[in-house]
Amino acid sequence: MRKWGYVLAGKVALEVKNVSKRFPGTLAVDNVSVEFHQGEVHALMGENGAGKSTLMKMIAGSYNDYTGDILIDGEEKLLHTPSISKKNGIGMIYQELSLARPISIAENILVGRLPVKYGVVLDKSKMIKEAKKCLATVKLESLDPEKNISEISQHQAQLVEIAKVMGNNPNILVFDEPTSALSREEVEMLFNIITDLKNKGMAIIYISHHIPEIFRIADRVTVMRDGKKIDTRSIDDVKPEELVQMMVGKTIDKFYSKRKGKIGDTYLEVQDLTRYGFVHNISFKARKGEILGFMGLSGAGRTELARCIVGIDPIDKGKVIKDGEDVTPKNYDDGINKGFAYLSEDRKSQGLFLRLTNEENILSALIPEYSRSGIYKRSNAGNIVMEQIEKLKVSPPNPKVGVGSLSGGNQQKILLGKWLATEPDVLILDEPTRGVDVGAKQVIHDVVTQLADNGTTVLLMTSDLPELVGLSDRAYVIRGGHMIGEIGKEKLTEETALLAANGEGSVCDVC
Repeated sequence: MRKWGYVLAGKVALEVKNVSKRFPGTLAVDNVSVEFHQGEVHALMGENGAGKSTLMKMIAGSYNDYTGDILIDGEEKLLHTPSISKKNGIGMIYQELSLARPISIAENILVGRLPVKYGVVLDKSKMIKEAKKCLATVKLESLDPEKNISEISQHQAQLVEIAKVMGNNPNILVFDEPTSALSREEVEMLFNIITDLKNKGMAIIYISHHIPEIFRIADRVTVMRDGKKIDTRSIDDVKPEELVQMMVGKTIDKFYSKRKGKIGDTYLEVQDLTRYGFVHNISFKARKGEILGFMGLSGAGRTELARCIVGIDPIDKGKVIKDGEDVTPKNYDDGINKGFAYLSEDRKSQGLFLRLTNEENILSALIPEYSRSGIYKRSNAGNIVMEQIEKLKVSPPNPKVGVGSLSGGNQQKILLGKWLATEPDVLILDEPTRGVDVGAKQVIHDVVTQLADNGTTVLLMTSDLPELVGLSDRAYVIRGGHMIGEIGKEKLTEETALLAANGEGSVCDVC
């Protein structure tokens, strides 16, 4: 056994034995057995659709029709409702936070168990006291529990979500992609919280697609593929390449394919672009067929720059020039009509119509083009939908399937297909592979590379350093809304990019 912190890791806190869960036409979890120990962080990895989330939802009590056994501290439990799971010490931190924005931090933390006096009146002083106690478990003692949730940062909201779950005194805590919207500094703060919880004897189950995170935080890792458990390994006994191979079922020798196309002359030029309070005097040039990277820490201004270029947000001064012509967009419709497309960083709230089908989402940006006298005719679109579904390897490859039922990686493919269908001259990608599995990431990278090879100018806004370095022909560094320098392909590495973004030394040293 191996000793971590205050407890001796090794005692099984949670065990699933031969569990299966079937949906119509799909065996989502297929005879899986795995143990989760006290005092450890146990990573759970696999492509989107591998069965990770379904397995965790079984543990969290979302299904009452699974087969097999779930044991907590060696005792078999029927976890058929979320309340039963909570009573048995299961806490779940979902990727999509479940906080209610219009109300206070304290009310969010104690929802469903607000203290009352005289049987009917809210005991506000006790509510504040209990909320502070929960916030202390995640090192937010200084945060005012009466503050509205809408007034705090994404990182603080993530910790409040954990504090909310901690209020139920869990022994087993499940994190589902907890770092997808956090900066590097915030990730480290979250990892410190997780380490503290582990050291106090809690069993942590950590779902992530980010391999470096797994090696940073986990003690053991279990890989799933196609609903089956592939293997459970000590993190000390596995290499990143092995994890990738287990997840995708094949060896990926080179994740980033070599460029085949030739980069042309300057095609896009941004001159002194300013949106006061967000980006200031940004100027750059991008060439035809080039993948131009933009990097910076969280809040640097990458997203704000992208939104201004395509016309979503107003520009206070500056110009956008394409192929020698001033095409500064008046609004987003104008930007799309002038050959721009923007894949937003938040696919669910800003990119997709979750209640509509794959087909309807892919064609949504083409409705004006295929309308005559104000009447939309789907027949005019021809084979566009199936072309995008096949090119992006969407699963299932059915245009009539609802986007809301797809895994995160397949939703991202549909969003990309929506904008590829417009055949843009300039494609702006904002965190194009955030929260997707390694297989979907490779498909997206291959399609983007091919697009650039065919002459499209691509602007890549990403906080994924391997992605930035692997795809970009060169990169600009943004800090505090200002362009601070350019790094050429030959000197573009994760180390130089990170140093430049953090303001360590002169960017010119690596230009």
